[in-house]
Amino acid sequence: MMSEENTSATNWERQTLEKLLLAAVDEQRKARLWGIFFKGALLIYLAVALWLVAKPVSGLMNHSDSKGHTGVIDVSGNIMEGKPSDADNLILGLRDAIKDRGTKGIILRMNSPGGTPVQAAYVFEEIRRIKREKPDLPIYAVVSDLCASGCYYIASAADKIYVSPASMVGSIGVIMNGFGFVDIMQRFGVERRLMTAGEHKALLDPFSPVNPEEKEHIQGVIDHVHHQFIDAVKQGRGDRLKGGSKLFSGLVWSGDEAITLGLADELGDTRSVAKKVIRAEDLVNFTRQEKLLDRITHSLGTSLAAALQSGLGLSAQVH
Repeated sequence: MMSEENTSATNWERQTLEKLLLAAVDEQRKARLWGIFFKGALLIYLAVALWLVAKPVSGLMNHSDSKGHTGVIDVSGNIMEGKPSDADNLILGLRDAIKDRGTKGIILRMNSPGGTPVQAAYVFEEIRRIKREKPDLPIYAVVSDLCASGCYYIASAADKIYVSPASMVGSIGVIMNGFGFVDIMQRFGVERRLMTAGEHKALLDPFSPVNPEEKEHIQGVIDHVHHQFIDAVKQGRGDRLKGGSKLFSGLVWSGDEAITLGLADELGDTRSVAKKVIRAEDLVNFTRQEKLLDRITHSLGTSLAAALQSGLGLSAQVH
């Protein structure tokens, strides 16, 4: 027969084992619950991330109200494909604004050094089209710090241009720039080995001497784009222009000077124009931005294009 002491020891071992097993089961249950929690949190995080990627990032898109409002489109930074102020985003913002029945007028809030002539021309033509379809809907450009080159190209399509006395306005010209490394290569004894199919395929190659014929051709292209720019400004501003040919020399002027030269019309800011001119004090920002995924794709594409352009020594902008 088992002694009392052995029975007591056996019971203690059994109780201890049971406690250990229960503790292990409890730990497993807690681990499972934490696993479920973290998996759920991860799913929520991924869902929110996908929603942000799929959702266009826009400004303050408020619903119309009975009083009406002034639609605002921000034209800021470089006006180039893949940038927030590229033609597609600006045109979509304009179309959103005119579709809203509460929009009593549109303000293009300008603060940009310019961009490519193609992007600026797209927006210019869209504003002209809107004016033909909705002649009673006012579209005004309001300049804060800077409205130069391609930015002014767009602004010239507006009914009026409002500036601050210290705004910088103008720079109606075209530039194409690059670098030449011929002397450096000769100094270091580097030989350029270039093969092309097409007489001028290596146009303005930065590692070769300037070809006078190619330089003359490119100058003709730049002059042609410049004339397109000038014609657009004259269409938009008409008889208000008073400065003669110097207006199209690439110079910039202060806001006060721009009014004197007919490049701008009056002094004013976004709030004052909305309240006193459009008579719809409430502002609704219709500025469009790309979806995050599209923006990443465009950034990669434009970076590659810029690298190729840089390698060729070519860069054309209305600056």
